[in-house]
Amino acid sequence: MQLYNSLSRAVEPFAPADGHTVRMYTCGPTVYNPAHIGNFRTFLFEDLLRRTLRLAGWKVEQVMNLTDVDDKIITRASQQGRTIREVTEPVTAVFHADRAHLRIEDAEHYPKATDYIPQMIALVERLVARGVAYKADDGSVYFAIGKFPAYGRLSRLDTREIKAGARVAQDDYAKENAQDFALWKAARPEDEASGAAWDSPWGRGRPGWHLECSAMAMDLLGETIDLHAGGVDLVFPHHEDEIAQSEAATGKPFARFWCHGEFLQVDGAKMAKRVGNVTNVADLRTQGVSGAALRHFVFSTHYRKQINLSGEALEGSLAAVRRVADFAARLATETGGTPELAVAAREAEAGARAALFDDLNAPEAMATLFSFITVANRELDRRGGDAAALAEARRVFGVIDGVLDIVPEAAGADDVLAAWVEERLAARAAARKARDFSRADAIRREIEARGVALEDTPQGTRWKPGA
Repeated sequence: MQLYNSLSRAVEPFAPADGHTVRMYTCGPTVYNPAHIGNFRTFLFEDLLRRTLRLAGWKVEQVMNLTDVDDKIITRASQQGRTIREVTEPVTAVFHADRAHLRIEDAEHYPKATDYIPQMIALVERLVARGVAYKADDGSVYFAIGKFPAYGRLSRLDTREIKAGARVAQDDYAKENAQDFALWKAARPEDEASGAAWDSPWGRGRPGWHLECSAMAMDLLGETIDLHAGGVDLVFPHHEDEIAQSEAATGKPFARFWCHGEFLQVDGAKMAKRVGNVTNVADLRTQGVSGAALRHFVFSTHYRKQINLSGEALEGSLAAVRRVADFAARLATETGGTPELAVAAREAEAGARAALFDDLNAPEAMATLFSFITVANRELDRRGGDAAALAEARRVFGVIDGVLDIVPEAAGADDVLAAWVEERLAARAAARKARDFSRADAIRREIEARGVALEDTPQGTRWKPGA
């Protein structure tokens, strides 16, 4: 398997250090507003990565953090007269519901920053003891980037932009503000009022934004992890600062590989709250866009290329997944295939694996799947009786869709529904044979009332669940 490593700027062979389990950290949402589709483009790329790693035969232990304390959350809590927990818990629930709609697999760990305060304090103590962090006159503790010569390696930051000794206190900042960053922030009245302050050796305060990921990653996965992933917007400052504080504390590499997904744009503009073009998962559900359709849309573009969201693109994805749904339903109800079907299936599996193992080339994997659907439909039309070939086609379809997951929810091979439909179709056929057409029509209406579409063909009646 090969992945593009943002640290080396090259596609490199990848395997977990122990040969068995990929220890992967992925930056999760800041839970003060529902995540928008731009965020979910990153989370879908990480889901594709996770599933592909498993396809390669490895286990995955994934940590996705939930940032439930930062400047934005405290500001929101202060405006609403609430605690940070009262702000973040409902948004966290929305995130998990949206994630389920988009079929993003569960990570093994979803740590909340507020549950790891002791580990964060311990990390800051190590950095202070090593002389790379200091308490400033504002009562906060800062990381001294001038004491870490490798600073800027990930983002290729021009060293002339680094302002050692100058301090930046806010949790989010621009590239030109490469300054000593806050590890532990002295408590303000609004922090205390919203429940965002804890005791520490440096007085009451709270962790800086960057600190949480290092502390949680190392606590749950170890001091050197296999892979760290996120959006390109996190390369600087967030991931750069994670490397600095982690490696300065341990003297070891923090992550062996860094993988970053590109932006999603809306009609050419980067999706962001400040430009007013935010679309979230609830909006898409209201518009009838299934999770399968959005997955198809996202995976139609390589994760390292920008992608543009438009109504036309979504319509194309809706049509594409309906085609996949039709094929899934047909595979579930056919009784045999041809030897050529089995050959096409094996070729499709090899092609999809090669594409996915080549830096997650999902567009090529999807093209392979749709080519297979075309060939498989042609072979199924020949009405062969080769049950083994049909079983191979079903297996391969399951393998490829097990990574892409683009069969619309209602279109899977639901065994209970399939058995019921087949029984009713047999009754309908018997009624038609007896020329009891009113009975046959009644059975057809009964089947269609369950959302199942029927098509009478010279080869018999075909059916498919509604997409």
